Amino acid sequence: MKLIKTPLDPEEIKKLRVNDEIEITGKIYTARDAAHKMLLELREKGEKSPLPLGDYPCFHCGPVMKKEKERWKVVSAGPTTSVRMEIFEDEFMKVFGTKVFVGKGGMGEKTLNALKEYGGIYAQYTGGAGSLMADSVKRVENVFYLDELGIPEAVWLFEVERFGPLVVTMDSHGFSLHKEVAKKVAENLKRIKSNL
Repeated sequence: MKLIKTPLDPEEIKKLRVNDEIEITGKIYTARDAAHKMLLELREKGEKSPLPLGDYPCFHCGPVMKKEKERWKVVSAGPTTSVRMEIFEDEFMKVFGTKVFVGKGGMGEKTLNALKEYGGIYAQYTGGAGSLMADSVKRVENVFYLDELGIPEAVWLFEVERFGPLVVTMDSHGFSLHKEVAKKVAENLKRIKSNL
């Protein structure tokens, strides 16, 4: 198990390969489709992002949060289906320099090409393990666009310790487990149909 610390080292990320198991310690932020759209639109208007998005992993997640006195606490933070962000990620990498994305279900060809071009990875986190992820959050450092987007869609900045285990399923060398699995499924389906 490889431990990745933030701020991210781009050269370290480029060395990661499909099937590598990693954990993350440091800061990560959440961003689903509404947050991606807002951050890109604000950048187009010349506004700066509220945090250095290239320094930290982007977690595709709409967390369940609870406020205790003046502090936010993570109740559960399971991954969102990442393909929803497929229309944004290439531009996100180009504009913000984001190198690590975490979610579930994989992403498509557009993102795979961008990971290769900009030296990034996509890592899979187990769906249904939201409370396990919440346990790795040591502190909710900040929240952005809460009023505009609401709790699940806001950009949350978490300080985590050994967040994982995560499996690299897409890398900067052009490999994608999701693509390979889809290919094998198609081949098996063809073989089964021909035997009917």
